[in-house]
Amino acid sequence: MTQPRNVPLGIAIPQVFLGQPVDMALVQKHVKRAEELDYDSLWVQERMMGDSPTLEGLSLLCYVAGITQKIRLGTSVVVVPDHNPAQLAKQFSTLDNLSNGRLTIGIGLGGRLQYAQLLGGVTERRVRYLVESLGVMKALWEQPKASFDGHFWKLDGEAMEPKPVQKPHPPVWFGGRHPNALRRAVRLGDGWMGAGSSSTEQFKQCVSILHEHLQASGRDPDTFPISKRVYIALDDDEARAEGRLREWFGRHYGSADMGSQVSVRGSASRCAEQLAEIVDGGAGMLMLNPVFDHMEHLEEFRRMFPVPIS
Repeated sequence: MTQPRNVPLGIAIPQVFLGQPVDMALVQKHVKRAEELDYDSLWVQERMMGDSPTLEGLSLLCYVAGITQKIRLGTSVVVVPDHNPAQLAKQFSTLDNLSNGRLTIGIGLGGRLQYAQLLGGVTERRVRYLVESLGVMKALWEQPKASFDGHFWKLDGEAMEPKPVQKPHPPVWFGGRHPNALRRAVRLGDGWMGAGSSSTEQFKQCVSILHEHLQASGRDPDTFPISKRVYIALDDDEARAEGRLREWFGRHYGSADMGSQVSVRGSASRCAEQLAEIVDGGAGMLMLNPVFDHMEHLEEFRRMFPVPIS
């Protein structure tokens, strides 16, 4: 069986409960077992509105922080232009304290503009809002009395305590695959995660662009983590796996075809080959995202890669 090179494995927390009640017993069992199995990290997504039953990510991570001890926790991604940055800074700092410094912050621009105003965000000049919001958060995290002078936000000696455990702040990873988003990730971020809605080929193209910007900016690629969310379904019957993914993508994203276009699926050996291609394409970490049979996938991934790779 072709295996990916020795990279850390992250895994998505069960968060979307289609056609069933929210199962917190599953969440608890899953995250504790992931830590026992030496997974690198646990991840949530953000989906605030819609009829796909999805737990709010930061609240879920606060719960998970309290029942785990060492595994890292991440967001993939928080849509910053839909939020107030001072409130986000407080939430992230609180979560970093609750987890004793285990938080990785994934942020993005987002595209569901119909919900932005409802959530207290903006529908115009979202890039500027994102950049300024990150500046506000960093000022509140790093400065005893924060100052910031922007178009949307101005701080004049504002204090926010407690500061994050990680100094100067938790690592901030960007999402997005537009060339401008990739340039912004290198300019402002500490890492990047490829979207689960992108194919392996699209991921490779993004990695190539990231490396160009890293070289141009003089940044060391070894200090800029590159990762990818991978929607995955293990099943010796590949057609059945695809059918289940298509049903889930159709209900959650409104596009069954996306399930066929971007997912890794099939037998363990077939999935290992596809994961190896993603790693060879530049992923230094894989964030695996099964959408059903969560415990079975959790165990099987470790059987596929039995040596702890955290």
